[in-house]
Amino acid sequence: MITAGKSSVIVELYDLPITQRKDDHSGRVVTTKSLTEDDLIATAVLRRSDINAATLKASMQLLKEIAIEEIVNGASVKFGLGYFNLTVNGVFIGDNAKWDAAQHCLGVNYVPVAELRNAVEASLVDVRGMASSGITINTITDVSSGLVNCRITPGGGVNITGNRIKIKGDAPEVGIHLTNQQTNEVISIANTSLLVNNPSKITFVAPPLLANGDYKLSICSQFSPSVKLLKEPQTYTFDYLLTVLQ
Repeated sequence: MITAGKSSVIVELYDLPITQRKDDHSGRVVTTKSLTEDDLIATAVLRRSDINAATLKASMQLLKEIAIEEIVNGASVKFGLGYFNLTVNGVFIGDNAKWDAAQHCLGVNYVPVAELRNAVEASLVDVRGMASSGITINTITDVSSGLVNCRITPGGGVNITGNRIKIKGDAPEVGIHLTNQQTNEVISIANTSLLVNNPSKITFVAPPLLANGDYKLSICSQFSPSVKLLKEPQTYTFDYLLTVLQ
């Protein structure tokens, strides 16, 4: 059951250099907080004092394990906020083509349930104007697999496209950072791993020993289109989770 009360989100505007109009902008929702399963469980316990946090967490973990087991065996599963099923990425040449792990991989298709879609459509939107940070990441492509906005291959190349993403500045936080969503460990990409470092494109080599898991990628830079660097570094965190699989 969705609680009463009107939901709302804030949208900030970013430059959209791919069009000919200089006043065209793209909008992005401002992430107000990042919540874990433990955070959701704590909120549920506050709303329902008859629910035990440990039991609820164990139940969620059990259901998640069962859902994963069924999905990886080809089932289409409705679980939580969406429907999940496997997809196939890569091209097969010839009628008798075989599976080649270097060319093919399985992905997961996700479709939100009606309750989530309806809640999103009903949310109020406040367009706050231009974002304070001019940095924008549009796409992150894993060169090894060709997958966009979903994967990083350890030791492989990664292409980032965007606006004002050039890594520049002397502040200690400047650079590309990968944050492991399970451990919160932050992996910083060495400048020596940067192959291309332009305002609209960055190419880097992912650490070869990058552990399996889900990561958020962020860019911090003092780059400015003018001659002078920004006094304060700006940071942009990409919305999509990037999965690492050895």
